[in-house]
Amino acid sequence: MTRLSVEMLAADTVEPITSAGHAQLGIAVLLGIAVIVLLITKFKLHAFLSLTIGSLALGAFAGAPLDKVITSFTAGLGSTVAGVGVLIALGAILGKMLADSGGADQIVDTILAKATPRSMPWTMVLIASVIGLPLFFEVGIVLLIPVVLMVAKRGNYSLMRIGIPALAGLSVMHGLVPPHPGPLVAIDALGANLGVTLALGVLIAIPTVIIAGPLFSKYAARWVDVPAPDRMIPQRASEELEKRPGFGATLATILLPVVLMLAKALVDIVVDDPDNVVQRTFDVIGNPLIALLAAVIVGIFTLLRPAGFGKDRLSGLVEKGLAPIAGILLIVGAGGGFKQTLIDSGVGRMILEISEDWSIPALLLAWLIAVAIRLATGSATVATVSAAGLVAPLAADMSTTHAALLVLAIGAGSLFFSHVNDAGFWLVKEYFGLNVGQTIKSWSVMETIISVVAGALVLLLSLAI
Repeated sequence: MTRLSVEMLAADTVEPITSAGHAQLGIAVLLGIAVIVLLITKFKLHAFLSLTIGSLALGAFAGAPLDKVITSFTAGLGSTVAGVGVLIALGAILGKMLADSGGADQIVDTILAKATPRSMPWTMVLIASVIGLPLFFEVGIVLLIPVVLMVAKRGNYSLMRIGIPALAGLSVMHGLVPPHPGPLVAIDALGANLGVTLALGVLIAIPTVIIAGPLFSKYAARWVDVPAPDRMIPQRASEELEKRPGFGATLATILLPVVLMLAKALVDIVVDDPDNVVQRTFDVIGNPLIALLAAVIVGIFTLLRPAGFGKDRLSGLVEKGLAPIAGILLIVGAGGGFKQTLIDSGVGRMILEISEDWSIPALLLAWLIAVAIRLATGSATVATVSAAGLVAPLAADMSTTHAALLVLAIGAGSLFFSHVNDAGFWLVKEYFGLNVGQTIKSWSVMETIISVVAGALVLLLSLAI
């Protein structure tokens, strides 16, 4: 790849911010990431501030003029928020509608009513995977934990046998399947096709969630034998509602954006003619923004109206749904700024040349970088946006499918071994009433299984397609 083609990957800049050599750039990257890690882990600084300071530090260590570093950072922040910010907001609104209307509880209760004791772990992973499609990981946990604890308590099940499949379903969706923030950011950074990434993500997610969920839960139940803690069973949203939406309407609303985006990807492959009316139509309705917006509009009639929500309550619901994502948007934006600083400083070109010299497959390199940043920072989102910035040049000459697989390799690596520097670790520990050792033997091992299995499946798929 030529120097010019690498530099053209930068969203809003036209020239590199520095021409430092490999050694200086390598040291600058390590020091920049070290600054981010120390600020997040040692000084407990918010990831947005840490990424911003780390980006400036990276440019300074690389010997770049500060004004050019600032320009690169702000350009990257702006382009990232412009690319994924609205999608994250629409996803948050849809998730809030699903939770507050009782639609999520309706799906859970309907599926559980048909489950048998033998099928219960499989039922829980199915529920978590469906619920996890439009919901952020933390929201999904808050919604599903009451169900997990009640099922374990009333059915006298092992908490791990029920809880691990639910957590696996949520985590796999969070790391591999758009419209979750991590995959969206990586898709935007690498210029990958969202529909193809979604299709391959679902394909990889199915065996991954089976292995890390129902199958691993057998061993987790032996290693961590604890009862469901009574004190952690909170009130469910639908307990305050007189009525709630039907199962079919709720499921159709959740799956609508997925179906539209997959339909666009399929039409693009089959028709492959940009001037064709059918393809142009599906390019519009399968656009992520239109697909998610359609689901939100449909949800007003399928979720909120049946639950008795009026116009005033709809406005309040949207405000409450958007409030929690402010921090996510800022982190994602700052991650985009960090990515752009990496690219404009020439780090991407350096990674490209090193990977050629060492003969490391691009997908494996992306996975390893994401793993390292995940272990250091504890944040899957930070790992995803940072790794995407580092390996972005590798996607320039890739096919559509391999660019999508590069996104999934990063997503898989970003889930590796959650431990004490990850907020999700403590969330699971407290909700399930575990100690640190028990959380590592269950949750942390499960996350590692997801990362390794998904990463291996990405590599295998790359050989076949």
